[in-house]
Amino acid sequence: MTGDNAMRSPSSSRPPEEPMSTGLHALPRPVAAVVGAGGVLGAAHVGVGHALEERGFVPDLIVGSSVGALVGAVAAAHPDGSAPWLDRVWTQLRRREVFPLGYLPSRASIFTDRGLRRLIARSGLPSRMEELAVPFTAVAMDLVTGAPALLDHGDLESALLASAAVPGVLPPVDRGGRTLVDGGVIAYVPVLAARQAGAASMVVLSTGPQGSPLPATVPRRRAGAIAGRAGLLLIRHQIERDLHEVSQHIPTVVLPTGIDAWPSPWDFGHSQRLISTASRTAGRFLDGLHISGPGLYRGDHPPPAAADGPGDGSTSPVSGVARLV
Repeated sequence: MTGDNAMRSPSSSRPPEEPMSTGLHALPRPVAAVVGAGGVLGAAHVGVGHALEERGFVPDLIVGSSVGALVGAVAAAHPDGSAPWLDRVWTQLRRREVFPLGYLPSRASIFTDRGLRRLIARSGLPSRMEELAVPFTAVAMDLVTGAPALLDHGDLESALLASAAVPGVLPPVDRGGRTLVDGGVIAYVPVLAARQAGAASMVVLSTGPQGSPLPATVPRRRAGAIAGRAGLLLIRHQIERDLHEVSQHIPTVVLPTGIDAWPSPWDFGHSQRLISTASRTAGRFLDGLHISGPGLYRGDHPPPAAADGPGDGSTSPVSGVARLV
């Protein structure tokens, strides 16, 4: 975040003698797990899920966009042990399984959703969303109005296909009289949807360079580099705007991944590295987490200047901001 979220001294937001609550168990209920978009980068979600499961965290509701909807649905079906299964699936996945060539369904997309349907079918999921162990919402976008579509009941497969239907890449989904596409377009990290669903606090799983500080460099004077940089900035501004809005009202914990080098959107060969790095980094952050009311708690940004904070390396969640110990 920018200067609006710089660290302040503890006395500026609460009396020095007020104790801080420790860890995820201090979060007000109901607590939502919010799982963002990211395609192949969703492997980092699996690593963060490992860290959460190892610490006994079970959310009261789960909200996901795009690949986050698929990961979130599996977690909602198996809240006590989804990470090991997801680990095995992700480390064995290859591009041709998810985005198979040669089966163009129509002019509406480059790839068929055949591979994604097979992946959903072998995920051990119930047929209807109401049958999941943890209440779950998949976020898609209405292609006619541009409004978010919050899918929390009915057929589960079509909800997941809609949430992951990258425009032009996978076919749109007709569901309930609406034409739906990838929820990541309108809600890359669907914290607003989680707030609307009634969350009193949330734990956010966000992946990719668009969720981390970007280097202050001018891209090469190439069309692809310029478009890529603009796209990252667009998504990043959406993420930061939404996080800022919800964190003014409820505790919002953004789990770091510790990943510096992200693979291309089609490269599944780095899944093991993403999983293990995210698991270690998120685990260290969670072990040093303290909650002191509404605000943004994150460990994926560098600490502010010494003049703005205690400067002793401790966890200081003041003005709603937490540092990684």
